[in-house]
Amino acid sequence: MPWPVLVFDIESIPDVAGLRLLRDAPADASDQQVYAAWAQERKDNGQSDFMPHHLQRVLVISCVFRNAEGLRVHSFVDRDNASEGRVIQNFFSAVDKHVPQLVSWNGGGFDLPVLHYRGLVNGVTAPRYWEMGEGRDDDSRDFKWNNYISRYHMRHLDLMDLLAMYQPRASAPLDDLAKLCGFPGKMGMDGSKVWQAFQAGQLDEIRAYCETDVVNTYLMYCRFQLMRGGMSPREFDVEMEFVQESLAELPGEQWMEYLQAFRLQRLTPEAEDLED
Repeated sequence: MPWPVLVFDIESIPDVAGLRLLRDAPADASDQQVYAAWAQERKDNGQSDFMPHHLQRVLVISCVFRNAEGLRVHSFVDRDNASEGRVIQNFFSAVDKHVPQLVSWNGGGFDLPVLHYRGLVNGVTAPRYWEMGEGRDDDSRDFKWNNYISRYHMRHLDLMDLLAMYQPRASAPLDDLAKLCGFPGKMGMDGSKVWQAFQAGQLDEIRAYCETDVVNTYLMYCRFQLMRGGMSPREFDVEMEFVQESLAELPGEQWMEYLQAFRLQRLTPEAEDLED
């Protein structure tokens, strides 16, 4: 399996300040009033109240980073309600530094377009991420044939998109597939509840939810590697044990609950059984 691998997931909330600017809302209107007026207008026009990508303010980016040294779960979080640019920059700086394989679930349809737009708004730089063969690095030409931007290249692997054969109607929810494979699936909340949780001051809960979800994506990536021959059944079992051992060492009550929800069965016999 190629290392390093960086699996990522974002949680975002409506950019009400941006909405206020674009709608030229009255200065005395509250954020709730600005958002409610926009949502009502969408409803009246028979449209969804899902905020457009460019108005999704990035709140949390959670990552699983797996390399030869081990597995790390980390989140970049906007804790002061004014650090969206730093959060996005830190993520892309990690990509530029390690040049990992990026892995996501619907990252091509949601996460990356949001990061593109919001990175643009916040003046973020990400030269290696945007490399497509015209750079001056020794391996720049390699990016012409395999880069992060192309839908059909592997530097960014959108598992949902690939497994659906790039057919939106065939897409499956991460939570469903994770549970069907014996993994814990979503815990605590789902994406539709993040805005409400943010308004209630539950930033740590949002971060914890995002981290468990990005671990789900890493587990599904391992399952995909098993299916495509990137891992043998024994290597898959070893990696699953390693992930659970790594999670057990992390702080946070969510990991105990997450580990208890595993229903995964070994694919190969225990080592001592093989010796009989």
